[in-house]
Amino acid sequence: MTTSTTAIDVNQPTLQPAAPTGRRMSLPVLLLVIAGTLSLTSLVRLVTGADGITNVSQMSTALQLAVPIGLAGLGGLWAERAGVVNIGLEGMMILGTWFGAWAGFQWGPWTGVVVGIVGGGLGGLLHAIVTVTFKVNHIVSGVAINILALGATRYLAPLAFEGHQGGSAKQSPAVESLGHFTVPGLSGALTDLNAKGWFLVSDVAGLLGGLVTNVSWLTLLAVALVPGSWWVLWRTPFGLRLRSCGENPIAAESLGVNVYKYKYLAVIISGGLAGLGGVFLAIVANPFYLEGQTSGRGYIGLAAMIFGNWMPGGLAIGAGLFGYTDSLNLRGGSANVHALLLLGALLLLAGAVWLVVRRAYVKAAITLAVGALFFAWYAGTNEVPNQVVSATPYVVTLVVLALSAQRLRMPKANGMQYRKGQGK
Repeated sequence: MTTSTTAIDVNQPTLQPAAPTGRRMSLPVLLLVIAGTLSLTSLVRLVTGADGITNVSQMSTALQLAVPIGLAGLGGLWAERAGVVNIGLEGMMILGTWFGAWAGFQWGPWTGVVVGIVGGGLGGLLHAIVTVTFKVNHIVSGVAINILALGATRYLAPLAFEGHQGGSAKQSPAVESLGHFTVPGLSGALTDLNAKGWFLVSDVAGLLGGLVTNVSWLTLLAVALVPGSWWVLWRTPFGLRLRSCGENPIAAESLGVNVYKYKYLAVIISGGLAGLGGVFLAIVANPFYLEGQTSGRGYIGLAAMIFGNWMPGGLAIGAGLFGYTDSLNLRGGSANVHALLLLGALLLLAGAVWLVVRRAYVKAAITLAVGALFFAWYAGTNEVPNQVVSATPYVVTLVVLALSAQRLRMPKANGMQYRKGQGK
């Protein structure tokens, strides 16, 4: 009787983390949902006359506001795919804003970008030391980093910025622009098409026009990081080993993976991405550091990551949604949000029909009742209070998370404490 053994090469993708248990939406179905949503939005625009909800300026602003949220969410994705919960994204963004502006006004904006990434990465390194090496609860560590970052930047800002032209205890001097680009010809054609007000065609033109008009070079880099992260995490041996640490670190260690190293790398990269989001706020969205300018975007980024089911594509859609609702504050907020009440009613009606098809009659009735309330609110008013406009991004965050909660599947070992050799 003979036995044979097969050597396991950890450099090859042999260890596959468990797939999500729920059914994923296929690409054709996803495209159909997006097309249906755009059609309803176009219909609402025609009925209400709120052309601002899909014009080029609105979409361009939405993209700018979505970028820091998306970068924070992408940072959370890297950390949590390795099994480390990163509530400290807000604090790492704060570090990115301060370090980016501090270096940017002295040595130029691109130097500020690099130093801001390093600043966020230092926050990630601290989080990794506390959680991976010293086994502190991940939530406690993240909250502590948020508080520490806020206190440190509040202390350092007067020391670094006072005495310089335009600087104060709460604001840095102005940072030179990174520059913007507009695709010649295409941008003008899409803007003209959007202005015609045609059903669906003009709305799609507005969406695409916002992607090619007055776009920062840092925005282009941020957008490229989404497919780049997907490729690294799902198509390379490095990404496989990193994700294995978030699914089953004991099994990963048994195959020779240095779990501590990959967790450290993931959390440092996470902090760097969140720091880059902070740099965007301090150099692109505003040409200076301003105390409190993150405004909870780190937490919204975390919500976008959860909405996206810990996947880069879903995260990007969530960040775009939250960025769009946030942009309503800046461009015709009251009229646009009032029009979106009708859109919400129509979407809830469509959801109720879908639930009836699935024979979930109780859920369908509740959904239909909520949709009726939205329609009554729309029909009974001509505008919404400014307070509602300001709260819209946060309300949308809570509603989207509540509706998507049943299909979510986080990495299995996310947040669990792991000690080297505990599987022996």
